[in-house]
Amino acid sequence: MCAEMKQAMIFAAGLGTRLKPLTDTMPKALVRVGGQPLLWHVIQKLKHAGYERIVVNVHHFAGQIVDYLKANDNFGLDIRISDESEMLLETGGGIKKALPLFDPTEPILIHNVDILSNLDLTSLPTDAPLLVVSQRQTKRYLLFDDDLRLQGWTNIETGEVKGPIIHHPSDISHLRKLAFSGIHVMHPSLYPLLEDWPERFPIMDFYLKACGDNLIRGYEAKNLRLLDVGKLDTLDKAEEFISL
Repeated sequence: MCAEMKQAMIFAAGLGTRLKPLTDTMPKALVRVGGQPLLWHVIQKLKHAGYERIVVNVHHFAGQIVDYLKANDNFGLDIRISDESEMLLETGGGIKKALPLFDPTEPILIHNVDILSNLDLTSLPTDAPLLVVSQRQTKRYLLFDDDLRLQGWTNIETGEVKGPIIHHPSDISHLRKLAFSGIHVMHPSLYPLLEDWPERFPIMDFYLKACGDNLIRGYEAKNLRLLDVGKLDTLDKAEEFISL
């Protein structure tokens, strides 16, 4: 694979329980917004940003996603399927299973299928692990130092803290609290570390452990408009979002 080829993974294996009853008969990835499935919107965004190889993980109604991609000739891209039909592997396990489908020398842009945003994917640095974050209100925040190096995670409602900062949990006031977008860059420098993790695990747990000894940066997206299309009441908002 030539060095210029950009590769990405779309998380599309989720059960979509918050989108019931729509997801009683279809995967979340094929729920339509503006006349097109969520999966279409993410693929088009990646394609326009120059991504040529895309891996889509599947579980819930996996066959429908496979058939949809086949019917559209993979949108002229090198699209590969990482099949999690037997067991949902969560986000970290999903990446670990999919790694053989990628060029091991290149970074992987990870994008949730239910995230719509105005983020310019061509602007993302890929020379190190990267978490796209922004200033917005939520209960759970990633914690960064002044150089936007990941230091930990906190739930401001419960006071829970994770990551290297747990050794000094009473002193997180100097750290920046930024909200994760569901978009990140997995870098080849971290691939070997995944081997020590189990088959099934959340990727954020991995990042929070790895950031103690490895550089994992935040990328603060200014003026980010982002919508998590996770519930039925967000579908109308999504229609409005894509029309702006």
